[in-house]
Amino acid sequence: MKPSTRPRPWLPPTSAFAGFRFPAEVIVVAVRWYLRYNLSYRDVEELLVERGIEVDHVTVYRWVQRFTPLLADAARFCRHSPRDRWFVDETYVKVNGVWRYVYRAVDQYGQVIDVLVSARRDADAARRFFRRALATLKVTPSEVVTDAAAIYPGVLDELIPSAWHHVERYANNPIEADHSRLKQRLRPMRGLRTDKTAQVIIAGHAFMQNLRRGHYELGIDAPPATRVAAAFTELAQAI
Repeated sequence: MKPSTRPRPWLPPTSAFAGFRFPAEVIVVAVRWYLRYNLSYRDVEELLVERGIEVDHVTVYRWVQRFTPLLADAARFCRHSPRDRWFVDETYVKVNGVWRYVYRAVDQYGQVIDVLVSARRDADAARRFFRRALATLKVTPSEVVTDAAAIYPGVLDELIPSAWHHVERYANNPIEADHSRLKQRLRPMRGLRTDKTAQVIIAGHAFMQNLRRGHYELGIDAPPATRVAAAFTELAQAI
């Protein structure tokens, strides 16, 4: 018997929210609250219960881990291109009781370019960070400002030879000040149990920060107070 040659009917793509017990609106609100405010997973659980939605904090954690990368990825088509001056530095966070390095970069207008959680502070980690940023954003900076760490000159000469590498006292203050915002946000969190978890949360913080600073063409018709909520609603429809 010959197999059927009839074309298969077109089926719409399955929503990322398919198969979940709660509707997309509830999941997106929980993820947005967690990324936006200084809340723990239990805080989000309590806020939902007050609104008649009984969700365990472990479920909230799973939602954040599952949907934060999807929402950020859907938003990349609406993202403004970073400018040509990058400030790069590392900070430290504890992941399951062990210190990890977090490579971060911002441009001269405060847009977080990328983040990378690494077990080591070495040339390989710096190279991985810059390769990620360059491949994702398709933008090459004309100037990169770093501290005096010995790992940077060789990596920048290899990956961005056209960029001016600027090392000067106080020149890197913009990224160092930005680190403090990340540390403040991480304080009430209880989700940094693995490097993967830490990467999702810290990248999600950067995404939210960029969204609030107007680096995306999302929620532009909404009043400023509801722009982030409108942006998340748009992104939920896209995934």
